[in-house]
Amino acid sequence: MSHYYLFHDEKKCISCRACQVQCKINKGLGVGPKPNQVIDVGPVKMDGRPRATYVFMSCFHCEKPWCLAACPSGAIQKRSSDGIIFIDQELCVGCKSCIIACPWSAPQWDMNKEIAVKCDYCKDRIDTGLKPACVTACPTDCLIFDTADHIPDAKRIRYAKDIFSGKTMK
Repeated sequence: MSHYYLFHDEKKCISCRACQVQCKINKGLGVGPKPNQVIDVGPVKMDGRPRATYVFMSCFHCEKPWCLAACPSGAIQKRSSDGIIFIDQELCVGCKSCIIACPWSAPQWDMNKEIAVKCDYCKDRIDTGLKPACVTACPTDCLIFDTADHIPDAKRIRYAKDIFSGKTMK
């Protein structure tokens, strides 16, 4: 797994899809590929009432990524420094092997560029000390990006706040 983790707090998400839009802008993508996406689920019962909930999906940056193993050109690579899986667009031959291999549909086909694209946690932004574009665009701060060892703390803090405010799921 990557040293980083992108946590989605589904209780704060309003499905505005600002994360999707900002990702596309940051990567220069048009209609079609969605390196990250918000999926509507529900309704589910919360506090005794039906409520829609949302799931954020992007690349999991697997420890042993099937997409990397399937890529014949070496375009899909894993950074040794932090485990981020990315596609070197110069090496991608457009064979779609990575798209077929990934059980999570993380690599997506960009029909304009005729190459595969995927979430790379905006590695160029991370390298300059910034957060991924999707995280900075979220108006409700439901996306938390940090090192994997800090995310459990964020989850505990959220749960503690929910308990004290009486907002636990029922």
